[in-house]
Amino acid sequence: MGERRLNLILWICVSLLASLDFGTASKIGICYGRNADNLPSPSKVSELIQNLNIKYVRIYDANIDVLKAFANTGIELMIGVPNADLLAFAQFQSNVDTWLRNSILPYYPTTKITSISVGLEVTEAPDNATGLLLPAMRNIHTALKKSGLDKKIKISSSHSLAILSRSFPPSSASFSKKHLAFLKPMLEFLVENESPFMIDLYPYYAYRDSAEKVQLEYALFESSSQVVDPATGLLYSNMFDAQLDAIYFALTAMNFKTVKVMVTESGWPSKGSPKETAATPDNALAYNTNLIRHVIGDPGTPAKPGEEIDVYLFSLFNENRKPGIESERNWGMFYANGTSVYALDFTGESTVPVSPSNSTTGTTSPSPSSSPGNSTVISGGGGGGTRKWCVASSQASVTELQSALDWACGPGNVDCSAVQPNQPCFEPDTVLSHASYAFNTYYQQSGASSLDCSFGGVSVEVDKDPSYGNCLYMIAPSTDGMNRTMAGNITGNITAIDSPMASPSSSSEGYRQMVVSVAVSVLLPCFVVSLSLW
Repeated sequence: MGERRLNLILWICVSLLASLDFGTASKIGICYGRNADNLPSPSKVSELIQNLNIKYVRIYDANIDVLKAFANTGIELMIGVPNADLLAFAQFQSNVDTWLRNSILPYYPTTKITSISVGLEVTEAPDNATGLLLPAMRNIHTALKKSGLDKKIKISSSHSLAILSRSFPPSSASFSKKHLAFLKPMLEFLVENESPFMIDLYPYYAYRDSAEKVQLEYALFESSSQVVDPATGLLYSNMFDAQLDAIYFALTAMNFKTVKVMVTESGWPSKGSPKETAATPDNALAYNTNLIRHVIGDPGTPAKPGEEIDVYLFSLFNENRKPGIESERNWGMFYANGTSVYALDFTGESTVPVSPSNSTTGTTSPSPSSSPGNSTVISGGGGGGTRKWCVASSQASVTELQSALDWACGPGNVDCSAVQPNQPCFEPDTVLSHASYAFNTYYQQSGASSLDCSFGGVSVEVDKDPSYGNCLYMIAPSTDGMNRTMAGNITGNITAIDSPMASPSSSSEGYRQMVVSVAVSVLLPCFVVSLSLW
């Protein structure tokens, strides 16, 4: 009887450990396009990518020479199905079976194929192949299932941001109604097969086409200002996060909140037409370096702090046969002869400052936005270094927050006059907003240590300044060298943690630390009990 009880307790311990999510690191990959007549051989390209220590590569077809070149490298390949093949793949299962038998199976698993991207931005294709997309994806899934690979190779399709009818502010983003007929069943397919939604994000285009409304620094992750989403209060210091959150909100609006998002292309051109003044090597280096650092740092986005972000940089080479304006042929990090267009550090570990080119910034406006429309700029503050703020968590109940607020404004000796009627921080008149202001004031006055932001578990530390308008949140002198005047309207001071999609952590590292803490507190007693019964 004792042995059975011991086995049961051990089984519960192991089950608890297995159920904990410790998170995974974000990934940086590279797009290897071959629309050129002067590129190195696939074997030389494979050597280059290995020397760069890049572990994830996207190719746009199932070229046999390329698949062979990556054999036994351990590099994970995402292969593409061109739009021109969608009709054949959608019409007959036998076509897909033959393709898999001839183009995939002979090289798998020696070549580590992990995903298939079916079609390329089909909503933007001139022949509009959206009706063919899902049938082709289903036939590929059927073929993989016959070979026992349906759980090992994920199937999805990459899309342009133009699939949205609106992208700013992010919380109001929605998919274009003309695409819903194919999009909803495709998303259901992704959920059923645990595949990601693939999106290509290019802040460059948003800046190029709206330079009078978008700051170059905002597009390059270099902005000292922040844009606020007026509906959520989320603060955006770069356009990439705003575009990515637009996708998250659009998916949530369609009740597909749990679908993972993968960024399958993002980059910046190093050369363009005379009117493309921002297409320079300096700006390309700044964008890609800052994007890598942003992703590797695992900050997530304002709507999804701590969320893993997998990104494929576009592109490995300049491709001289691509049609269109000059910039289309100059997205590469390397020239065709293998020399660098600019010295990009793919590890994200370089401490050398990277800034945009001052000579090509063009005319910018003090009002950045991720797409045309009204926006609000927040200057100053904004985190950085060791600065932290303490705000209320939207995960807490109003009753819990009110109790903590009463304590802060009473025994906690916080001056809460700024949240009284007709005062700068009164609006919005919510317990969440008022509690955030009071919690932070107590936190900063007490020395800004983690212990000063407990409030019974209804608060959380954040690294982005929640100040807004005239409502300025205090910063402790020990971390910033000054006290900020406390005042102001904090319209939606809901910061990232208060997003309806956010997890209760300000970063992935904080989340992992929380999980480890839970693991110790839950599992240690479990094993102590087991030992006592041994």
